[in-house]
Amino acid sequence: MNKVYPDAASALAGIVSDGQTIAVGGFGLCGIPEALILALRNTAVKQLTVISNNAGVDDFGLGQLLTTRQIKKMISSYVGENKEFARQYLAGELELEFTPQGTLAEKLRAGGAGIPAFFTKTGVGTIVADGKEVREFDGEQYVMERSLVADVSLVKAYMADRAGNLVYRKTARNFNPNVAMAGKITIVEVEKLVEVGEIDPDQVHTPSIFVHRIVVNATPEKRIEQRTVRTN
Repeated sequence: MNKVYPDAASALAGIVSDGQTIAVGGFGLCGIPEALILALRNTAVKQLTVISNNAGVDDFGLGQLLTTRQIKKMISSYVGENKEFARQYLAGELELEFTPQGTLAEKLRAGGAGIPAFFTKTGVGTIVADGKEVREFDGEQYVMERSLVADVSLVKAYMADRAGNLVYRKTARNFNPNVAMAGKITIVEVEKLVEVGEIDPDQVHTPSIFVHRIVVNATPEKRIEQRTVRTN
């Protein structure tokens, strides 16, 4: 089975459609699948529910899909770097399911592991727990959270072999492994493609069973979200 596609557009072809739930890896602009997000914008699919820690910035990453109004709902933990994201939410133009960051990561991991729900102390006694089951374990209160499974997951990895075994690089690992697991179909953007057997099995971060399509983007822009320069 050939999992390697010539470009991001062909990797999305026949997969994405209106109204889907799309999970996207990355934290801020670190470890985002730049080429796949741009290709998703160019498909013009709409009414998307997007699961991602945040929505990039106004003119890059998922922020591009907010500008084109392709996203109807975000499931995120943070909106602070994207003015259009905040504007649409405050104006009632965008649905937003705020989720604590660790809970969001576990929702994706659990969804990929086939676990439909779990209990966590995070959010007990706050609006996060409104309408959710709260149960006591060992004298402590826990809120039940439903797991997340996406129709399509878009993932950024540093390297893949042709079978789809993945290696992430440093902090770009962030949400990507959990997003890769949570997708019914997972499409991965990598900087480096190698032959099967060239990756030490002990170094595989996400095994090939979770990966359906691969596209190479050897020179991503890797834009810096907030550049800080020392003055002395």
